[in-house]
Amino acid sequence: MGETISARPKPPPRHTSIRGASEIVAGLRSGRAAARAWSLTIPERQRQQAAWSFVKAAIDGYILTLQRTSGTPIHVSAPAIALVYQLDQTITEMARTLGEQATQVSIEQACYQLSATYTALVPAPTRSALGMYYTPPALAHRMLDMAEKSGIDWKGARVLDPACGGGAFLLPAAMRIRAALAHLGPELQLDAIANQLCGFEIDPFGAWLSQAWLEIGLSDILAKIGGRLPKLVEVCDTLAREPTDALFDVVIGNPPYGRVALTAAQRRYFARGLFGHANLYGLFTDIAMRWTKPAGVIAYVTPTSFLAGEYFKRLRSLLAAEAPPLAADFVHARKGVFEDVLQETLLATYRKGGKVNGADVHHLDVVSDSSARITHAGRFILPADPAGPWLAPRVPDHQSLIDRLSGMPHRLADWGYRVSTGPLVWNRHKDQLRVRADESTFPIIWAEAVSADGQFIYRAEKRGHLPHLHVAPGDEWLKVNVRCVLVQRTTAKEQARRLIAAEMPASFIKKHGAVVVENHLNMIRPASKRRPKVGTVALAAVLNSSIADEAFRCISGSVAVSAFELEALPLPPPGAMIAIEAFIRQRAKPEAIDAQIRTLYLN
Repeated sequence: MGETISARPKPPPRHTSIRGASEIVAGLRSGRAAARAWSLTIPERQRQQAAWSFVKAAIDGYILTLQRTSGTPIHVSAPAIALVYQLDQTITEMARTLGEQATQVSIEQACYQLSATYTALVPAPTRSALGMYYTPPALAHRMLDMAEKSGIDWKGARVLDPACGGGAFLLPAAMRIRAALAHLGPELQLDAIANQLCGFEIDPFGAWLSQAWLEIGLSDILAKIGGRLPKLVEVCDTLAREPTDALFDVVIGNPPYGRVALTAAQRRYFARGLFGHANLYGLFTDIAMRWTKPAGVIAYVTPTSFLAGEYFKRLRSLLAAEAPPLAADFVHARKGVFEDVLQETLLATYRKGGKVNGADVHHLDVVSDSSARITHAGRFILPADPAGPWLAPRVPDHQSLIDRLSGMPHRLADWGYRVSTGPLVWNRHKDQLRVRADESTFPIIWAEAVSADGQFIYRAEKRGHLPHLHVAPGDEWLKVNVRCVLVQRTTAKEQARRLIAAEMPASFIKKHGAVVVENHLNMIRPASKRRPKVGTVALAAVLNSSIADEAFRCISGSVAVSAFELEALPLPPPGAMIAIEAFIRQRAKPEAIDAQIRTLYLN
């Protein structure tokens, strides 16, 4: 049975009864879209300053309206940056109206809607570089619930958000601390919150938003005691921030993600979790382990790519050794959870110094910004080699398959194969593309040659694709002259199949002498000159089977179908494939072949 969770709203003012909350949120989104359209008329070099001024005006409108309806004075610290961009009267009114409308929803929802307006207005390169994708209340509250379930006691827990721009986690954490200490007077409540909460943020305006929302959320306490909230958010580069002796019971947040270039000193510092390219969220995961107390909890919203990607294998080993997972929620949708992001998302908790006991897994369906439905999907156990992919049930009916896969030791190497990427990066050889064949050309095998139904069809139909490549002296390494299975390298979870494979027939290679495979395809080739234990036709049939596709979905954490993941895919023992090969030779129907392969995985 599924369970629906919602953000814990502060009751909105009475005038919200005129319209439903969903209609108000829709209006706020429309206002944000209008503001974004306005921002695009501004030269890019001025757009961030314009965003600061617009959102500050929106926050002012929110505060003025809230003061008028509640009668409580609200004092918010001024931004630490100069607001030099002057809004005209029309745009100022637009911003203040947006802020006024936000008073009709819970403070957490208002925080998200107005903070998300800021991220919508900044230039795309700035947003991408800083990882400015703020977390909707439904995910923030679910993350806090998961931390609470792991044993966090808000009465005394010290909380750090190391990428706290927008206040998505600090604000509701403050509300939970306050609720846990409701029996205390306002001064003691405020002292506790000031001692327990901390945030780091590299963007000065994002840091101001976090501090401002805390001051707004605690304004009634501050008014009672006539005080001001101490500064709880530090503007800093978290990557350069060294941990102190004052560690935290919970490190929580939605760290930025994306590849980042590191200095030599940084690579040495983060070496324990690095392999190849550095990704920001992997670095922030390492940082969380450094800032968390022994037995403390890390609670992070991240992409799922670290579960299987080769670049994250050291990070997986580090997590298994220092902070094994406690629980994981897979977010059902890639689109619509974070604005302007198409990304598979995971909510997970980890115990610093915990035992490797496996983790509970849930399927999370985001209903709205403030509500999500959760369904228990099962559990997963870390593999014997934690550097390998972590198999987890992504949907509720995958648990029995996970149990079977965990006991299947055979991989492509046991069948006699290895995986590599097609060698042709075509835009490096544009001047060698040819429309017609001659003695110096060879067929280019583009990704479209592998059809959705698993057939090999020699074609070059997409824009810029030509059928032949002139192989110049010194380019012989581009040629492929062995029978192999081709697998598309990029597929999405929304597609009917993640694994799309086709055998490249030996007859086609023999006809042309060799081919050139483009790098949007993986090539599964014999690992040596010895004949593989399973033929290429049977191998392609397994990869195209429904059960292998389900197994791959339990491994893959991104749209990439990587060589690393293919080589980690559990397979039946080679001897069991004799019957499948015979079935194929008998020209059995594809459905019957698929059913036979399924029995090898599940029986």
